[in-house]
Amino acid sequence: MAIQKALLLIADIGGYTRFMSHHRFSLAHAQETVAQLLEAVIDAAGPLKLAKLEGDAAFFYAVGEDFPTLAQQVSNIRRAFLSRREQFDVDRMCKCDGCMQASALTLKFVAHTGEVAFQRVKHLTELAGVDVILVHRMLKNDVPVTEYVLMTDVVHQRLAPELRQRTLGLEHDFEGMGRTATHYLDLNAFPLAPLEAVRPNLLRKLWSKVTLEWRSLKYVLGLKEACEDFRNVEIVDAPKP
Repeated sequence: MAIQKALLLIADIGGYTRFMSHHRFSLAHAQETVAQLLEAVIDAAGPLKLAKLEGDAAFFYAVGEDFPTLAQQVSNIRRAFLSRREQFDVDRMCKCDGCMQASALTLKFVAHTGEVAFQRVKHLTELAGVDVILVHRMLKNDVPVTEYVLMTDVVHQRLAPELRQRTLGLEHDFEGMGRTATHYLDLNAFPLAPLEAVRPNLLRKLWSKVTLEWRSLKYVLGLKEACEDFRNVEIVDAPKP
């Protein structure tokens, strides 16, 4: 089991409000909406490697001391996410909660650098270690904005000076980790080039609808449970009459 220094980054999608458990179509469409947004996030990750998908989040890593520029990677991923979200809004043909709330979905990041153990299991690479636990603990935090990058000191120190000046410090007491100094950057204050306009296209719209229904079918039929591993979707029972 090899131990190496690595940058750890989790891109986490949030923004869905409560769904009633009997709204199977809403949950199925929410599952597939997030899946397609995660595909856009992964495609934009560049030199970052995908460790695993974790429900409504993607866990990335980059090995070595000279890891990719965090700001550029976050910018690329966020841009791809916003572009895909805009396309959902333009192409939407369904009025269920899962589709109607897609335009309100948000993206946040947590980042840390530390030593991780790499274990190869068939075609998968598993990451383990205290620093892997820490970056996951960082998802539950006290950051007062919805879209941000939360980072530890070691990542913060490697930001460009102009970005460091925009961050705010926030000490956390992460479960099992004790007091940890962190810094966050509000992504709404993060400069991003204007997105390319998504123009309406009837054929693309119809194809998106067909694709959504086909990919959602296993959840609609109950062959798989939709959104069961999502951290940011609360499923509640329908109120009794």
